[in-house]
Amino acid sequence: MKNIIITGTSRGIGFALAQHFAKNGHNVLAISRNTATIDNLNLSNITALSVDLSESSDLKKVSDFVNSKWDHVDIVVNNAGMLINKPFSELTEKDFIDVYKVNVFGVAAITKLLIPFMQSGGHVVTMSSMGGIQGSMKFPGLAAYSSAKGAVITLSEVLAEEYKESGIAFNVLAIGAVQTEMLEEAFPGYQAPLSAPQMADYVYNFALTGNQFYNGKVLQVSNSTP
Repeated sequence: MKNIIITGTSRGIGFALAQHFAKNGHNVLAISRNTATIDNLNLSNITALSVDLSESSDLKKVSDFVNSKWDHVDIVVNNAGMLINKPFSELTEKDFIDVYKVNVFGVAAITKLLIPFMQSGGHVVTMSSMGGIQGSMKFPGLAAYSSAKGAVITLSEVLAEEYKESGIAFNVLAIGAVQTEMLEEAFPGYQAPLSAPQMADYVYNFALTGNQFYNGKVLQVSNSTP
């Protein structure tokens, strides 16, 4: 049984992943702004915590929970994301800031908060996108989102080097098209080859075992374009 923290659990991959961990006997702290979907599961070993990652003051709820309920954290899955689909000419500074607050600054803040609770063998998995991979196909309207997803790739690579003596691994999964609400926002009407539960199953196994094989790596998890 491991202690797992997952962000962005109200829908999509995060919602499916939280259930997967909980139903396999792990303790899960499910973080999202809206906790209703997790609360409705009524699973005894999953706790939903309402946290806005773009608000630094909200993060104290996470450290307070870990301090009072757990003595350590084994796995962190940075899954929360925000997407704005607009032509570059229409993107405002606020649009960029809003996307980066969740997709980059929020990832950095919660990772920094939780590292002191992690031990050798711990694993931080950050969910990125094929849109953040240098040289991959890019799509109009996703300048803020894709550039933010590229930023967290570099962040994870740096953290792997900075904390390599700690035994904590930092890896990134750059995923392709998965049938989620966010995909619909990016590519309206597109039918992805993978469902959220299918991708959650992959992430589940990688989070538990991937740190035995990888550190500071970016794995491209995609079988389609987009």
